[in-house]
Amino acid sequence: MKIVDEYTGHVTPGGDATRRVLSALTITKLSVGPMDNNAYLLTCRDTGEALLIDAANDAERLTDLLGYDDDRANLRTIVTTHRHGDHWQALGAIAGAHGCSTAAHPVDAPELPVTPDVLVEHGDTIPVGNCRLEVIHLRGHTPGSIALLYRDPAGHPHLFTGDSLFPGGVGKTTSPEDFASLIDDVEQRVFAELPDDTWFYPGHGDDSTIGAERPKLGEWRERGW
Repeated sequence: MKIVDEYTGHVTPGGDATRRVLSALTITKLSVGPMDNNAYLLTCRDTGEALLIDAANDAERLTDLLGYDDDRANLRTIVTTHRHGDHWQALGAIAGAHGCSTAAHPVDAPELPVTPDVLVEHGDTIPVGNCRLEVIHLRGHTPGSIALLYRDPAGHPHLFTGDSLFPGGVGKTTSPEDFASLIDDVEQRVFAELPDDTWFYPGHGDDSTIGAERPKLGEWRERGW
């Protein structure tokens, strides 16, 4: 598999992976499966330990992403952002092959094909070698949807939003109550807390920044679910 180091946030189904190199962490993005799901491999540059966000599909491509050399990333954890089936089709295969732990929010955990080893709540942290991810619970797309925040000490924050936040709006909801819950959480726990230069990585499609989306919040709320 080819990994392109000129990161733009755009990947295509069946195409190359793209990698962003930070001071302490690398972020590699790959599109998998028929629904163009994004999988993100985060690797600590000091230890080589890695975490995968959403083993969504295409176990063979995810294995290729991890590599086969002796110095390949040591996959320690898979985090599932929420319970929808397009985000965990390769979870069992990748977790079994690498003997790594799995993590999810307890509300969504019962509907996953692999019982999580670790249950995470809002405000918890998950290690990636010497780095840390903060868990943000965003209720509405599913009851147990989570985002993961990496605060780069040498740069801007990086936020992995699953299907809760996309360029152009929050994720799909199935009732006005769920929409109100999600837009409230996104406003209060993401936009009110994070700076405009926060780069966010959604579960499908291209990336964006908090600053680019902030002016649209009122439009999203008015548009509703």
